[in-house]
Amino acid sequence: MRLANKIAVVTGAGSGMGKAAAMLFAREGARVAAADINEAQVKETAAEIGAAGGHAIAIRADVSKSEDARRMIDETVAKFGPPNIVYNNAGIEGDSNYVANMTEEQFDRVIAINLRGVFLGMKYALPHMVKAGGGSIINQASIAGMVAIKGGAAYSASKAGVIALTRVAALEYGRYNIRVNAICPGAIETPMAQRIRKGEPPKQHALNRISVFGRMAEADEIAKVALFLASDDASFATGAPFVIDGGWTIS
Repeated sequence: MRLANKIAVVTGAGSGMGKAAAMLFAREGARVAAADINEAQVKETAAEIGAAGGHAIAIRADVSKSEDARRMIDETVAKFGPPNIVYNNAGIEGDSNYVANMTEEQFDRVIAINLRGVFLGMKYALPHMVKAGGGSIINQASIAGMVAIKGGAAYSASKAGVIALTRVAALEYGRYNIRVNAICPGAIETPMAQRIRKGEPPKQHALNRISVFGRMAEADEIAKVALFLASDDASFATGAPFVIDGGWTIS
C-alpha cells in the first residue's frame, strides 16, 4: 500500500473530491483525519472508511477559523500522531458577480475559506511535520487561478493565491523534507458543479464543452492525483501546480 503507516488530514472530506481522496488514502493504508464543516457528512465519510476496514476520525471544522484549524490538527496529533500528509481541499465557489457588482462580503467569504483556510491548514500542520522529519502538503487550487472566468473574481483570486502560497511554502520548507504542491482541477462532477448547473443535465451544460473529452472528470480522478502527490512516488515534486483539466487550458 502506497500510504502505509501514514497519517493524513483531508479537509472538505464530507463530499466531492475531499471524500474521494479520504476514501482512497485510507484504502492505501493511511489513517485519515477527515474534516468538514458539515459534521453529518464527514461522520459518514469516517464511518464508510471504518466499514471498509480503514482507520478514520471525523472532525467538524470551519477551515476559515483559526481556532478550528488549530483544533483539527491538535485532534489529529492526539488520536493518530503528527500528520505526514495534509490535503487542504475545502473550498466554495461563492456567488458569481462582475467585479463592480460583487459585495465585499461575497468576496471576503470566498477568500476566507479558499485561501485563508489553506494558509491556516499549513500554519498549524507545518510545525508538526518539521518535527516529524517531513511530509507532503497538497493544496486545492483550480484552473480558475490560471484563466479568467466571468463572474468569478473572488474564486479566481482565491485560487491564484493558493498557487502562490503553495510555491512560497515549498521554497521555505523544502529544507525540512516537506513537499508542497497544488492541484488545479478543471470541471469536476461534484456537489459544487451540481450547484453551478442549477439542475441542468451534465451532458447539456457548458462545463462539459471545456474538456477535449467532452465530459467532466469524476472526483476519483482528482483523488488519484492527490494520492500520487501524497506518496513517495512524488518524492522530487514540489512547488508545482498540477493541471488536471481535460484540456481546458489548451483549447
